[in-house]
Amino acid sequence: MSDRIIRATAAHGAIRAFVAESKETVETARKLHQLSPVATAALGRLLVATAILGCDLKNETDLVTLQIKGDGPLQGLLATSDSHSRVKGYAFCPDVALMEQYKGKLDIGRAVGKGTLTLIKDIGLKEPYAGQIPLISGEIAEDLTYYFAKSEQTPSAVGLGVLVDTDESVRQAGGFLVQLMPDAPEEVVNRLEENIAHLPYITDLMDMGKTAEEILAMILEGLEVEVNDTVPMSWYCNCSKERVTKALISLGKEELGRLIEEDGKAELKCHFCNQTYFFSKEELESILEEAQKK
Repeated sequence: MSDRIIRATAAHGAIRAFVAESKETVETARKLHQLSPVATAALGRLLVATAILGCDLKNETDLVTLQIKGDGPLQGLLATSDSHSRVKGYAFCPDVALMEQYKGKLDIGRAVGKGTLTLIKDIGLKEPYAGQIPLISGEIAEDLTYYFAKSEQTPSAVGLGVLVDTDESVRQAGGFLVQLMPDAPEEVVNRLEENIAHLPYITDLMDMGKTAEEILAMILEGLEVEVNDTVPMSWYCNCSKERVTKALISLGKEELGRLIEEDGKAELKCHFCNQTYFFSKEELESILEEAQKK
């Protein structure tokens, strides 16, 4: 089954919820970046969270980006999504050695370390909106929960999980975001808290064969759920030689001239998908000519 996100409301609009199934997307990222298990788990969680936030964007050209910078061996992570939950991302250090809290439990908090989480929304305004918090655990779901409470004053519950198999492939990946609307009745809040307190890890539920709909029903049990729609989720990188050419032009005439003189060629790699673009001396000379016209 392809990756997807289901959106729902509950308790007569007092709650909104998203549940994502995202194994294929995270496995694509693992293969493209040759991620180690702990990097797979960390980047996978961030990709899921970013795609969920993406499906809440309103306009075709809107983008949301989550960036984590930490002092752990991963150094950082970045993921970005459009309004169709087409997501891409990378880990700053993709080959971090296996780090476990205990046998079978990857230590993402230690791999990330202390640092910051930044959320950037580019929704067509003059400047993108950006909010930042210090990381409280590096576990990503907890940090996002704190972000929503601190920066957006929205009580939220976030669950994110990536289960890495013994062959290092992605066995399960998914997540949920549940948010309370202002003036949610106290009995609704209490019921939701109780449901989430008794909820197993999302990847354990998926490993038991539970679907996104069944997981949603468990999170919102007793709260009159209404599923609004299902959004496809996928890995997508929009890099192209044309876009990379624009990046080369932006280097400026002096830097382009130096590249031609010293190297006689250029090789640029996309951070997001590892695609490499080659430019011959002739192509660079043509790009320099273009830059000189500007």
